[in-house]
Amino acid sequence: MKLTFVGLGAMGLPMAVNLARAGHEMTVFNRSPRPLDAFADRPPRLAADLRAAVEGAEAVLTMVADDNALEAVVRGGLLDGLDAGAVHVAMSTVSVATARRMAALHAERDRAYVAAPVFGRPDAAAAAKLWIVLAGEAEQRARVRPLLEAMGRGISEFGDEPWRANLVKLGNNFVLAAMLETLGEAVALMRKAGIPPQDFIDAANRLFQSPVYANYGRMIAERRDGAELFKASLGLKDLRLLLAAADTLAVPMPLAGLAHDGLLTAIALGRGDADWSVLARVAQERAGLA
Repeated sequence: MKLTFVGLGAMGLPMAVNLARAGHEMTVFNRSPRPLDAFADRPPRLAADLRAAVEGAEAVLTMVADDNALEAVVRGGLLDGLDAGAVHVAMSTVSVATARRMAALHAERDRAYVAAPVFGRPDAAAAAKLWIVLAGEAEQRARVRPLLEAMGRGISEFGDEPWRANLVKLGNNFVLAAMLETLGEAVALMRKAGIPPQDFIDAANRLFQSPVYANYGRMIAERRDGAELFKASLGLKDLRLLLAAADTLAVPMPLAGLAHDGLLTAIALGRGDADWSVLARVAQERAGLA
């Protein structure tokens, strides 16, 4: 397909590279200059402005930082330049309200829009091992699946309304945040009792047999939350979006509030750029542990 990829950040760049490797004709656009060496022998066309970038594309994929960035991209040239037969695949983690608004804007112009937020860090994006959640009109979901398969290891579909994929992404991020909080509290208990954290993590992994527990548990036991894998500031943003959706739907989520406050504490202490497993460090500091 003839594609345009908008947003060449830590996640977007390896995703775009994998699409190029799959043989698609690529145009890319990023608001700030980005080296394109990662594309190696498949260099894309670098567009000078957004509207020119999307004109003529069969599909436009966006991977931008947040709600405001997606709004700016869509209103700043993407929707004006999007061809009548093209589809916009929005892959960012955004609020339910923004997802609904984006779908309505595209519908007003008779343009196709699907949501396809992803699970995975930049290393998973580079290895094409993202898990992708997809929602939108059935015909468009089928149309973009080959693109998503070039970037990920699996796809879960959630119906015709794009916002559903965004809520699923936020819900799963909450589950991860709650897991980090509970692991942090449990490790604090073990440390105070003199039990080596890694021994506790090993026992937990035998019980849960989850790569999430294994990977994050190792980071927590070794106190490696300084690695910028998924910044605490981004985790806090996602929990805010989740709580806003929960408020709209009248769903109390006390654990989400606890994880939100833990991340807010980390940011207040100057750790917004640490991996969000810093939640575990905050839990241990509450217990008086250095």
